[in-house]
Amino acid sequence: MDPEAKPRPVRIGSAAEPPETLAMLLGAVRDAAGDVPALLALAREIGRTAPRPGEGSTARLWELLASVASVDVAAGRVLEPHLDALAILAQAGTPLADSSTDRAWGVFAAEGPGLLLEATPDGAGNYLLNGSKPWCSLAAHLDGAVLTAHRADGGRAAFAVDLHAPGVSCETPLWTSRGLREIPSGTVHFDGVSAVPVGGSGWYFKRPGFAWGGMGVAACWFGGAVAVARDFSSALTAAAVNGREPDQIALAHLGETDRLLASVSGYLARTAERIDAGELSGPGAWSEALRVRGTVAAAVERIQALVAQNLGPGPLAFNEEYGKRMADLSLYLRQHHAMRDDAQLGALTLKGDRSW
Repeated sequence: MDPEAKPRPVRIGSAAEPPETLAMLLGAVRDAAGDVPALLALAREIGRTAPRPGEGSTARLWELLASVASVDVAAGRVLEPHLDALAILAQAGTPLADSSTDRAWGVFAAEGPGLLLEATPDGAGNYLLNGSKPWCSLAAHLDGAVLTAHRADGGRAAFAVDLHAPGVSCETPLWTSRGLREIPSGTVHFDGVSAVPVGGSGWYFKRPGFAWGGMGVAACWFGGAVAVARDFSSALTAAAVNGREPDQIALAHLGETDRLLASVSGYLARTAERIDAGELSGPGAWSEALRVRGTVAAAVERIQALVAQNLGPGPLAFNEEYGKRMADLSLYLRQHHAMRDDAQLGALTLKGDRSW
């Protein structure tokens, strides 16, 4: 929790030492924290050279996401969908992929009760969007988005849309959350807005990159947990310097935290290797994504609980960086659907999608 400390990259398993350029980037992330336009500018810059999942450097990509989130969870929340959108456009082979790095992107795939976004052919090869899309993070600040919409054939498909186009209106939500305060997620309305198809009906959800992207989010959660663990270790060290040695409970909890992080890091590293080897490009990819996301989420929640119990209310009340990190991470983690995701995994397991 030392505001003057140099940001440190996050290692994932057996991946090689992160390049020095990553350490330099993290300093820029710290300077831009809380400044959405600056974070989006950094995301555009990072997107020009960042690895894409499944192309041989997935562990590097996840280290990048985890490292950025370890400096500022909200910065990871800005970067991850931008890189995911670039990967989606590249996977689909759309002409937009060549120029997409010059724009700030989001990915909007959530559904909500009473809201429907429909796509109809415009007769010229593109589609027109009409309706509303919920949970569109930073929509008013972005240039474009990859989003899902319902087609007349009953399927859902992905489309790329210019968020500055006529007919797009972004609601400013009543965002009362203490977490991710700079990243409100409101509803966007579309009235006859032209959109470019990205893959066919159902492609967005069936492509292996859908699972890979879900695991990229988990890498951000992991980075946030690493930062919380570093806060814990730093606090114990500072207390010892001032004559208060950590007791057995504090040491046991730090040991459990270390064990959890080592286990998750190794799991992420092995999974990244399997992605790059082509082992997670079929139907089993989503099952593995559910395992990864559930494993990471459980570890993060446990680490947050251990650290909060040991450090008490003081840093939550008076340390801005620590308090923000804990609030941001708690909200970001709720993208995991807990037991509902486990139920989905259980159904796939029952069908035989398992290794045991």
